[in-house]
Amino acid sequence: MSPPNPTPANRLGIDYRAAAATFDNTPFPDGIIAAHHHVNGPKAAAINQRVMDAYNIRTLISQTQLGEAAAVRDVLGDRIRFVAIPDYMAENRGRAHREAFLENIQTFHDDFGAKIVKFWRAPRFRDYLIQADPNDTGEDLVALDSEWVVRAAELATSLGMVLMTHVADPDTWFQTMYADSARYGTKRDQYLPLERMLDRFPTQWLLAHMAGSPEDLDFLDGLLTRHPNAHLDTSACKWMVRELSKHEPARLRDFLTKWAGRISFGSDIVTSDGHLVQTDRDNKTFGIHLANSEDEAFDLYASRYWALRTLFETDHNGESPIADPDLAMVDPEHHDAMSAPMLRGCSLPADLLRTLYHTAAQSTLFADSK
Repeated sequence: MSPPNPTPANRLGIDYRAAAATFDNTPFPDGIIAAHHHVNGPKAAAINQRVMDAYNIRTLISQTQLGEAAAVRDVLGDRIRFVAIPDYMAENRGRAHREAFLENIQTFHDDFGAKIVKFWRAPRFRDYLIQADPNDTGEDLVALDSEWVVRAAELATSLGMVLMTHVADPDTWFQTMYADSARYGTKRDQYLPLERMLDRFPTQWLLAHMAGSPEDLDFLDGLLTRHPNAHLDTSACKWMVRELSKHEPARLRDFLTKWAGRISFGSDIVTSDGHLVQTDRDNKTFGIHLANSEDEAFDLYASRYWALRTLFETDHNGESPIADPDLAMVDPEHHDAMSAPMLRGCSLPADLLRTLYHTAAQSTLFADSK
């Protein structure tokens, strides 16, 4: 039976505070490193810190907006490491991803110790540019191996930074919002510039969201084999739960074992002070508020850690507590905004969990920078 007031982060009425105590933290006494996070808003960061404490998250690697970085660091101290990102909210998006991004990289590195730089190149990046300036075709910017990305990568590698990218979105999106392959290309098309950049810049790369293909472990096997400098993270919780749960647990365990040390734990949690109040701004999915209070914000952030730790540590087999709008996007006749996929755990052994949760990120992402 559903709880009386289900939310998108807690369809099943789980007490996420109590549930945190059910996980065994003894295999990772140094805590978990969350290699993909978006912490913004000092009040929300404080709530997320309570969630971190509950779920044994020691360190966050966060794509925080530059203007928020100092305030967030004041809250989280040495528990947060920053990723250099452009100003996504800038009025002049073209400049924000060209000249101004080079400035941001230098500032993040010099003032905030950032050791990673992120290139967001999802297929909708072109739409993002054109919405702000219809005259900006982005030919020097849209592709991952375009002129301005290369300039940014050259600067970042000169500073000893790891390169990170998001190049592809879920198969569900290619069935729907990216159905126009003449405009967006096929999903496989997204990987052509990535592989060129992996060859051109032999430094370490972190490919977000299981390189955008948790649906196809065979493809990821090939990608990781061809490019020894490629690493993955498990971020985008709803996506990972939906797609990784479809694989036979033994197949997923074998994949994670084969590539142990090159796959880091990540959640993709986005915190915002807007989650703490009733608001329509940046806070809705399918018309439903993600969070409207401190308690709901706690559940929103905790739900991602609960789901991912359940996926990797247990043999749980049941509906996810997190609503997944992709189901309704693909099949609106049988799903609505509060529908959720199955969550099937793969029960990883303790030594593999220790590598996934800590060692992989520690050895790859915290290397000394210049």
